[in-house]
Amino acid sequence: MDQNKKQGTWFWNPNNFLPGVSIDCVVIGFDLNQLHILLLKMKDAELWLLPGGFVQKDEDMDSAASRILKERTGIKLPYLKQFHTFGNLNRRENNPVNNSDSPMAVQFKEMLPWLEQRFISTGYLSLVDMRNSKPTPDYLSDSCTWIPLESLHKLIYDHNMIVDKALEQIRNQINYLPIGFSLLPEKFTMKEYQVLYEEILKKKLDRANFQKKILKLGFLDRHEKQLKGGAHKAPYLYAFNKDKYNELLEKGIGYLS
Repeated sequence: MDQNKKQGTWFWNPNNFLPGVSIDCVVIGFDLNQLHILLLKMKDAELWLLPGGFVQKDEDMDSAASRILKERTGIKLPYLKQFHTFGNLNRRENNPVNNSDSPMAVQFKEMLPWLEQRFISTGYLSLVDMRNSKPTPDYLSDSCTWIPLESLHKLIYDHNMIVDKALEQIRNQINYLPIGFSLLPEKFTMKEYQVLYEEILKKKLDRANFQKKILKLGFLDRHEKQLKGGAHKAPYLYAFNKDKYNELLEKGIGYLS
């Protein structure tokens, strides 16, 4: 039997999962210009959603989140953390998928009663280097792709709210999350680093002040200049000193405070 069909058969057997418990993953990437989010497009339907799924009866939540994201997107996670639990009574009434006209509903009609129960969902946050990831859609999806946050689709259920909450978490915990290390390439310019923070904070930062504060913290190693343009215009490349960077993360020293 085709592997995708095996996964589909397993997925649609409610006896394999805990009732009323689900996981939704917000996977953030950065293309050096703007933030992106990884979304799935449901098979045979114009429905977009976060990678998510259910918890097997014999696994814990963190293991389930890693499994779900790997199965649904093909991406191995460098960073994964719970950030919020979503339990509003009517959270699944917006843009629902389990209606009788849905192609997936027709194909797996025996699963509908189980899907119609109330679900409490735990949100997981992942920061990923887009350049080193190759998203792959699963059996349930037509596509798995990076979408700019500025062009975010209307998602199923409360998934737009989940995205907003994840971004709020990143802003509130910006001194404690491996944002730069996870989202930037191995070598980057100071401008690219600044643009990342501006995209997250949704505000412009003074170039000279940003560079002064970042360099003062001492977790960047400077490398050769980029080989483009005139020599006097080529910016320096930087890389994270992993030991110093992790030490600062543990202490929670504010990059922008």
